[in-house]
Amino acid sequence: MAMIPAAPSFGASSAQIRLLPPIVHTTRRLSAIPANLSSSARGGEAVDWVDATSSFFEQDTRPIMLFDGVCNLCNGGVKFVRDNDRQRKIRFEALQSDAGRNLLRRSGRAPDDISSVVLVEQNRSYIKSEAVLKIMEYIDLPFPQLAFFLQFVPLFIRDIVYENIADNRYAVFGRSETCEL
Repeated sequence: MAMIPAAPSFGASSAQIRLLPPIVHTTRRLSAIPANLSSSARGGEAVDWVDATSSFFEQDTRPIMLFDGVCNLCNGGVKFVRDNDRQRKIRFEALQSDAGRNLLRRSGRAPDDISSVVLVEQNRSYIKSEAVLKIMEYIDLPFPQLAFFLQFVPLFIRDIVYENIADNRYAVFGRSETCEL
């Protein structure tokens, strides 16, 4: 990888000049992902987070469930999904990890937004109650059938219930010092 010298500031000696990796800007986007995924990176260049995280799906196309790694409710949810996903259709990543933050950006979310479970598929992301329903579709019976019926509950009602639980999850279920995964 070629290195490009950084522009020195006034009064900087040659020992203070750092070498920076070249900034690569790509514009290719997956059509199913919203166009607002690009965000500013250092130096004012935009990063295409779909491209930047495409390696997560190169060898393994299974969706990735992003969860709050220190939330006891969320860790219990991960354990529940793992126990009911005998075919191992879903992968897991904590929202607080580097990979989790980058996948949040890919999903059009702020990298420090741990307010919702997120399911990231190769071409699409789901949040809040939609993520829960989509996860239910991947795991064993009877959950796909339950997800089918719950989809008829209006989204705004499902999300109100989801947000009330999410907003109170630490108070009711507590938090742990470390992520179980």
